[in-house]
Amino acid sequence: MPKQENPTTRQSTVSAQPRIHQSAPPIQAYGTVSHALPLELEEAVRLEMTEQLNLLLADSITLSDLYKKSHWQVAGPTFYQLHLLFDKHFAEQVEIVDEIAERIQLLGGISLAMAHDVAETTRIPRPPRDREEVPVQISRLLDAHQIIIGHCRKLAERADELGDDGTNDLVVSDILRTNELQGWFLSEHLVQVPLVISEPSGMRKAG
Repeated sequence: MPKQENPTTRQSTVSAQPRIHQSAPPIQAYGTVSHALPLELEEAVRLEMTEQLNLLLADSITLSDLYKKSHWQVAGPTFYQLHLLFDKHFAEQVEIVDEIAERIQLLGGISLAMAHDVAETTRIPRPPRDREEVPVQISRLLDAHQIIIGHCRKLAERADELGDDGTNDLVVSDILRTNELQGWFLSEHLVQVPLVISEPSGMRKAG
């Protein structure tokens, strides 16, 4: 005859009550990489790449936030066009952020995630809380793109030297090219051209 389960024992192990306020030691320390991953990349290479990718991640998160700030606060005759453009670029940067974070985790590292950690790490200057003019907004965004593009070029070259083809491909194909394209779209808004009436070449001032 099969042994019946003791109801008292079951009640002590199974409960509908959520177990809240749990805590435990970390399962992996930040700044380390998992061992024995089948990637054919040495631990030293993965440590260097995850460190550099976290810098790029912090800057990309900051840039996406800067785009959302600009999207909310833009004003003036070009409001509608820039309101949409800023949000489009924001969405593209969010995709980049996810790709960088996943690459870090794939390499066995730990990606930055929280706002205070990003703020401590990013190299992009913090903007004021105030609402700014469109040319200032665009200039801030272009400066941020320049920081990221410069890092991308150095990181891609270093990844190639170390044989990390996956990181090199991500940086060049997705991050660098997207930032270059977004920078071009922004910079064209700072070209001073007549909006309605063109002046004869002899009357136009240079500069």
